[in-house]
Formats: sequence, structure tokens, C-alpha cells
Amino acid sequence: MIFKEVQDGKPYPDHGMTMKQWTEIPPRAVRLDQLITTKRELGLDRLLADDSTFYGDLFPHVVQWDGKLYLEDGVHRALRAALQQRTTIHARVLVL
Repeated sequence: MIFKEVQDGKPYPDHGMTMKQWTEIPPRAVRLDQLITTKRELGLDRLLADDSTFYGDLFPHVVQWDGKLYLEDGVHRALRAALQQRTTIHARVLVL
């Protein structure tokens, strides 16, 4: 299994973080098998795109809540890492 769990939606409260605020969080290594996704579906076109981070953050966004790590943004990047047989990714982790 690539991820710890796949969910549809965010179980944690809205954090109201802006993109600028996310970029102030330094990235750290996170194991893929500890992540719970908040998106059940993904687009193959986005997964295979060369410029998937062109308009967004280079690092995925993870929310740590109630002792669990939720992959809020960056599921395509995380899946690409798994397809490259990597077990960790660097992500920005917001602790709520």
C-alpha cells in the first residue's frame, strides 16, 4: 500500500492558511505510508504533467491533526514519488 489510508474530504477544521503562509513552513521528510489522502480521485493528466507544480508550491501540504498526517495538497506529487519507488517525500507540515 502506498498511503496509510485514502479518504474523501478533510476531517480536520479549516485552517485558513494562505499560499504565502504555507511557504513559510520549512519542508521536512514524511513517509508516504504515514499519509492519509484527503482526495479519493485524481486526474491522470495531472499525474503525468511535466509542469504540475508550475503554478503551485513545489512541496506538498500536509496537515497534522489528532496524531495523523493528512495529505491536503500534492497527492499527484506523492504518487509520482511512489511510482519512482521512493518511500518519502519532502512536504510542508502544518500542526493543528
